Parts: sequence; C-alpha cells; structure tokens
Amino acid sequence: MNIVFVSSEVAPWSKTGGLGDVCGALPQALVARGHRVMVISPKYQNGSKADALYNGALDTCTRAKIGCFGAEHEVGFFHQIKNGVDYVFVDHASFHRKGSLYGDSFGVYGDNQFRFTLLAHAACEAPLQLAFEGCGDRYGQDIVFVANDWHAGLVPTLVASKYRPHGVYRDARTICAIHNIFHQGVEPSTTFPCLGVPTEWYGALEYQYPHHMRAHELDEGRVVNILKGAIATSDRVLTVSQGYAYEITTPEGGKGMEGLLLSRANKLDGIANGIDMDEWNPEADPDCAAPYSVIDLSGKLECKRALQKELGLPERDDVPLMGFIGRLDWQKGPDLLQQALHDMMREDIQVVMLGSGLPELEDFMRWAEGEYKDKFRGWVGFSVPMAHRITAGCDLLLMPSRFEPCGLNQLYAMRYGTLPIAHATGGLKDTITPHNAFGDADKVLAGTADVSQGEGVGTGWLFNDMNADALMWAIRSACDVYRSDKKFWRAMQTQAMTQDLSWNNAARKWEQVFEWAKMDPPHCG
Repeated sequence: MNIVFVSSEVAPWSKTGGLGDVCGALPQALVARGHRVMVISPKYQNGSKADALYNGALDTCTRAKIGCFGAEHEVGFFHQIKNGVDYVFVDHASFHRKGSLYGDSFGVYGDNQFRFTLLAHAACEAPLQLAFEGCGDRYGQDIVFVANDWHAGLVPTLVASKYRPHGVYRDARTICAIHNIFHQGVEPSTTFPCLGVPTEWYGALEYQYPHHMRAHELDEGRVVNILKGAIATSDRVLTVSQGYAYEITTPEGGKGMEGLLLSRANKLDGIANGIDMDEWNPEADPDCAAPYSVIDLSGKLECKRALQKELGLPERDDVPLMGFIGRLDWQKGPDLLQQALHDMMREDIQVVMLGSGLPELEDFMRWAEGEYKDKFRGWVGFSVPMAHRITAGCDLLLMPSRFEPCGLNQLYAMRYGTLPIAHATGGLKDTITPHNAFGDADKVLAGTADVSQGEGVGTGWLFNDMNADALMWAIRSACDVYRSDKKFWRAMQTQAMTQDLSWNNAARKWEQVFEWAKMDPPHCG
C-alpha cells in the first residue's frame, strides 16, 4: 500500500511534541511491514544548529505553483530516504524565519494559515509529480493520505473538492489524524477565498461559535475551521487512543467538534502510540548510570542513587523517588502537584520535576526546592538526557494531566520499570493497567499470568477525580506497595516492562484502518 503522511513536524528534523515523534517513527514501522511510505513536512530554517539536520535532503529540482491567497506561490521539494521512508520537505520562504515552528516570543505567527495552506496544496501535488531516482515510479493516485492535525487538515478537503471531481485521486483515501483537538486552525470567515478551495465547499469549513462564545451582539460567530473541514471531508477519522476517541465526542472534550464527530462515529477509531524501543532501552541507554533489564533490575537502583547524588538529594534506597516530566501548563496538571505539595511533603518521599512553561509554575518549582531542600528538586527547562535519567532513576512517574490524547512519558516509564501515577483520562487510561491487589504476583514473575482473566497485578495507579485528595490517595497507595510488598512491586515492574509498546504493534492496527478506508467508497467528492 502507498501511504502519504502530511505533518507540520517530523522528528528528528522538527519537533515540538508527540506529533513529531509519531510522524518520525510510525512511517518507519509501516515500511518494515512492507508498505511504501512518504512523509511530507516543511523544510524549516531558523538559523539554529537544527538547520543542519536537513543537509541530507537533496533538492528534487521539482517545483509546484500553488494558487492561494490571491497569488501563485512556488514551492520546492527536498527528498531524503531514512530507514526506507521517503521524507519530503516542502521549501518556501515562509518556513525560513527565526523562532519556533509555530511562533516566537511575541506569540503565534500571523501567517500560519498561509504557511500550512501551502503545505497542504504541496502535499497533494507531491505524489503526482515526484519521481525519486532509483526508487521506482511516482506514488500516483492510489494512495492513502494521513493528514495530521489542522496544519495538514486542508488535504482531505482539497482531495474531495479540487481533485476527485476531475478524476484525480478517485482511488485515494484520506484519514484525518487528530493528535490534539484543542488546535483547530480557526481564522476569520473572510479568509476562505484565500484557501484555494472551490466556493461551493465553504460549508465544509465554516463553523459558527455558540452565542456565549461570541464577542458582542453583532458578532455572528462565523469562522473558517480547517480541522472541522478535515473531519467532515476525510474518509476516516483517527486519534491516538480509544479513550480520547470517546472523549472528543463529548461536550467536555470535543471543543465544539463533538456533534460532527458523533455523526461520524462509525468512521472514528483510536490507536495508542508506540515508542522507539531502541532510543528508550534501559539495557543500552547512554544517558543512564547503569544498564538494567526486566531480568536483572539491580542497575535501576544504581540509576536511582546516581540521580539522587546528581540532584543533591539524600541517597536513600528506602524512600520512593517520584518524577514529573512535561510542560508546565494547564493541560499537564502541574498545578495539581502545587496544590498537593504540602501533603506530599508530609510523606516520606522525594520528588523531582523537569519542565518549563508558565512563569508562575516555574517560580513554584524554584520555591518548592528552597522550601523542601531534602525532598524536592526542580529543573526549570528541558534536557533529553535528564529526562532519560529521571525515567530510569525514579520509582514512580507523576502524570496528573487534565486531558491526554495519548501520552508518551507513561510508556517510556513503564519500559524502564518506573510505575506511573496518572489521572484516568484519554490515552493514560488506555495504556496504564490499574494496580490490582488481587493479582497473582507469582504468576506474573513466572510469565504465566493471564492478564485477561484478572491475574495481572497492574502497571501503575490511576485516579479519577482531578483534585489533590485523589492524587494523594494514589500516591499513598503506591508508597504502601513500595514499602510493604517488594515482591508485588517487582511483579508490577515486570508486567510493565514486558508489554509490547513498540511501533510495530501500533502499525499493525493502523494497517487495519487503512484497509477499512480502502474497502469503502470515498466519503466526499
């Protein structure tokens, strides 16, 4: 099968979060399963060392003229093969500027709609125009497009409105992949003529805000919503966990899209992400103090001692060491840790937090470290090596996210035998098996437990209510097992570390969705 991913970011070239990881790793897993895969993303140049990552991409000498925003804009295509995947980078001056992918210190870029409209149009042309030397024919029309989040959201609408009516891409199918429904690509309705979409398709992209969200009485609340258009015109909709697939059909989680998503419920699926099992491997992690495995966990204790020493915490084997790794914002829930801090510090535990974000939460981390010198450490900023050391050295990982489409840190933690404590939401609820006090630790340790029959011991703790009391219940429950039942704790680590968290497992499920999409006639166009 020929598959084309379109994304605003792809690791390692460009990344701000899980979207980049998915579009970097999943295509490689699909190639390993026999598919031909192209990934299309912008060629960002911001004057930093990251620009050199594109040095391996060669100019295809192919140019496409994109008609949008009242003019014709020429884009180029650069190509690089990595692990069998065709990575194509769209080159245009709007992707060359200092700052991050989507904005700078002054906020998001005002022309993001223009930039990602170019990306979508270019992505539709690439399979038709690009022929890679030594790589066979063009991808052609019999393909599956995977449009990731709103940045690529015009692809399904363009295929349905601009190409299929003229006999192009009739055999193609489109999948709208939602990684975070909070970001929808909303702009004033007056921008619709700029998008290069036929006028009669305006209704697919139009969204009207309810009265309570309008600025004033004369405001009709009409906007262009690119993600809404993608949901309405794609052949299938996919998100990154079954739990999140349900949540986005509710008023609390749908952010205005719940009605449309409910109408397409029979085409909506959720598949949890995988992880790079080579990058996240406790047996061969260069950032950690010692290697270890599910067979021999002695190196994990060395990692804990080394982390305590590095951070200046008392080196105690008997105290549960808890970590938090993530953005300091409303979604990730560090403010819940702030609310519960005094109760947490009354327990005999140690806590380390790594992250950056809201200034008030960064200040909280600095204050807490000064207030609880023997129990708390805060690292303001982000460091990949430190993230690895925290994941390996901690006993527990705290993930109090208000919502989490999938989440990756809990997967990394379980791979390293670090048990997560998480809010029961989205992908966290899907990927963490709650602590089961009635499980059979002996069978888990022997590898004979039938988890489907309740013999498993669990891989972490989930709390349902987003408040400090619920969090403290989970923390105390985990600490009780850690201190009082070492065999049960070891069994939980074993169950966590022996799960198949690989991208190959996720890719197999994506294949099924691709097959379903190809079996059905096109949804639109």
